[in-house]
Amino acid sequence: AGLRGLGREGYGLTVSPRSVLLRAAHPTGLLRGVQTVRQLLPDQALIPAEGADGERVDRWELPCTEITDVPHRPWRGLMLDVARHFHDADTLRRHVDLLALHKLNVLHLHLTDDQGWRMPVAAYPRLTTVGARRARSMTDPAGATGSVGTTGFDDRPHGGAYTRAELTGLVAYAARRGVSVVPETEMPGHVRAALAAYPHLGNHPDRALDVWTRWGVCDTVLGVHDAVLDFVHDVLGEVMDVFPSPYIHLGGDECPTTEWEESPTARARAAAEGLSRPADLHGWLLGRAGSYLREHGRHPVAWAETGSALPPGFTAMSWREPAHAAEALRRGHDVVLTHHRTTYLDYAQDDDPGGTPVQPGPVVDLRTVHRGDPEPTAPAPGGGRVLGTQAQIWTEFAPTAADLDRLAYPRLCALAERAWTGPTTWTDFTRRLTAHTRRLDALGVRRHHLPTTPPSSAASARTAPSARPPTQHTT
Repeated sequence: AGLRGLGREGYGLTVSPRSVLLRAAHPTGLLRGVQTVRQLLPDQALIPAEGADGERVDRWELPCTEITDVPHRPWRGLMLDVARHFHDADTLRRHVDLLALHKLNVLHLHLTDDQGWRMPVAAYPRLTTVGARRARSMTDPAGATGSVGTTGFDDRPHGGAYTRAELTGLVAYAARRGVSVVPETEMPGHVRAALAAYPHLGNHPDRALDVWTRWGVCDTVLGVHDAVLDFVHDVLGEVMDVFPSPYIHLGGDECPTTEWEESPTARARAAAEGLSRPADLHGWLLGRAGSYLREHGRHPVAWAETGSALPPGFTAMSWREPAHAAEALRRGHDVVLTHHRTTYLDYAQDDDPGGTPVQPGPVVDLRTVHRGDPEPTAPAPGGGRVLGTQAQIWTEFAPTAADLDRLAYPRLCALAERAWTGPTTWTDFTRRLTAHTRRLDALGVRRHHLPTTPPSSAASARTAPSARPPTQHTT
């Protein structure tokens, strides 16, 4: 009976002078408890195979303790954007190991975007032979806000795609560590790479496009003719074959509707479907894709531009404003809290003007991530649930594995704390973080080193934020 109260991920740990007892109601709970044992060991125990003197160490001491531990929320994750800059499977496996250490249980992979398509789809081989490669990349952070005339490009080709075997291997590797891999294939916007490979899927079938070399929001979007619906089903069928996750992310954000408004085919589709305007095709196409997923036993997820725009049955990732999460809950959506001002780790983490390039926008320092946003008030019965939270790393300015380390740590430690434990005091967190950073160092994490004095304000900015509303990938 006591074990049932631990749920899927909870565990009990007893360390006595002569024994270690780990109890859980589910194997996943045992995995979480093993990570606690690792954290109780000396830092040197995290170094693989050998001690500092080169000799293998076969004996470590644990402090006697009694722990009962259950998570605050069931969704605790990290989103890695591998579309803007490709990061290989070895890098992803390393991050799975680090997520497991921090009891984070979701690796959300942003696999496709305007600047690259990284997942193979057997029926559409050009998605990776053409869509996975671009001629150059923007290097100037000012250009990320869409400013005209920016000339900061590196003029180096960039590309990369995973094999199916690499992705299925990653899924299995993560599952053994209690981490679920949630795939994201963007639609109906952020599809320039797909349209470069297959122009007939767009609203101008005869137009030749390149894989986009700029950051920001591209105005080319999927068409809404029958061939596009076949494409969506084929892609999602492949995604479901590779990723057993109950949740499949469809993107859904930042979809300009100008092409639909100008397209006779799109206007005719809107009229045939009884829609009041072509812009409503956004919800219609997402709804069709979401229904296909639900028919196959999966849950569709999308970025929530507002609290009220997603089709019924979608899990909403609320990223623009905290108030949108409350509205989505009220409308019956489950919600993952991803507010950009507290979870976007591609923003600067201090106000050092000489730091490495980052997304223009507010400083999101360690304390801001730890504080998070107030969780929305629970809605009336029948409403949605707060599933949890996750951090985001968009990779416009993170081309290397070292960049991912620097952006993630130690800020991801703060998000992991509030996702698993719930609210804690800043003093308590920083006291324990001092010890924990030694573990990160033992594991070779190339973390950001905290400044000796904190930023003057959590709302300060390395570069002035754009006057327009925030955008998913360029704020």
